[in-house]
Amino acid sequence: MTKPYHFAVIGCGGISRVHIEQISQIPHAKLVAVSDIIETNARAVGDRVGVDWYTDYHELLKRSDIDIVNIVTPSGTHAEIVVDAARAGKHIIVEKPIDTTVEKAEWAISECRKAGVKLSVVSQHRFDDSTMRVKNEMMTGKFGKLVLAQASVHWYRSQAYFERSPGSGTWAMDGGGVLMIQALHTLDVLQHLVGPISTVYSHVNTATHPGIEVEDVAATTVTFDNGAVGTISATTSAYPRNSTRLEIFGELGSAVVENDHLTHLYFRTPDEPGQMFGGDALNWADGLKHNEKQVAHRRQFEDMIEAVHHNREPLVNGEESMKVLRLILAMYESARTNTPISLSKF
Repeated sequence: MTKPYHFAVIGCGGISRVHIEQISQIPHAKLVAVSDIIETNARAVGDRVGVDWYTDYHELLKRSDIDIVNIVTPSGTHAEIVVDAARAGKHIIVEKPIDTTVEKAEWAISECRKAGVKLSVVSQHRFDDSTMRVKNEMMTGKFGKLVLAQASVHWYRSQAYFERSPGSGTWAMDGGGVLMIQALHTLDVLQHLVGPISTVYSHVNTATHPGIEVEDVAATTVTFDNGAVGTISATTSAYPRNSTRLEIFGELGSAVVENDHLTHLYFRTPDEPGQMFGGDALNWADGLKHNEKQVAHRRQFEDMIEAVHHNREPLVNGEESMKVLRLILAMYESARTNTPISLSKF
């Protein structure tokens, strides 16, 4: 690449720090501007990293030297900003979810297509070493027929977490609770690895966070198109720590990813039932003690640069990101109606 790609970040909240740090780690990327509607936030971040700052992102989008815009604002604002950025001719990386409804998400995707710009929705855990290893093994058929998958996201968030900013814990801005905000990445990896989900049957509740509109606990049973079955459990009431676990079981092998690290990987040969080969992957995972989450963000940003440079689709484009959004919205509909819901309706 002969030139650096110039980035801007819209939204100076907590996750913006990860975006800014990882952009700075890419040799052919350069941050040139940030924006936030709260002037003190925009000024603090802009001054800290030495770039121009704005309180009106429309002014930022007028700049001709910006190639890629990272949008890290509240979920319910994503589509509108994506559309504005697309119409300004900017390529776009937007934090998950692409927005809170299918209609707004499809609008954002359509406008990007019309403008001829690339759209990548942050799904950084697809770029984890653990996810890529399991996906590669699965593509070779080593797991055999898939039987069961279990995903759990057991986190803790205090009441103060939901009071940190206006709109937090609301349907309008967050689009949901633990499923949409905390568990989305694990659900994305679940369907990315095991395959499309055909039906869901969900139950949700607001158990320990009075005053929020959205759920802080959820339990779901699922069936997959390939015949496997599964369970999902998620909560932000699991004091005192965060724990995420994904288990995949096939007739010939199994894998466990815990807190983004591959901790178990077993296979057997069809002619030797019960014999394990490949072994326990714990030692392999021990070599991955760097901050995988941030490395994965950087990999997705680099994928976007490659997509722009070579005029190809990003690995997680708008249409790909719709899969997990439709899944979560189906889970909410199931909980609302207390019935199993087919994903074909979404």
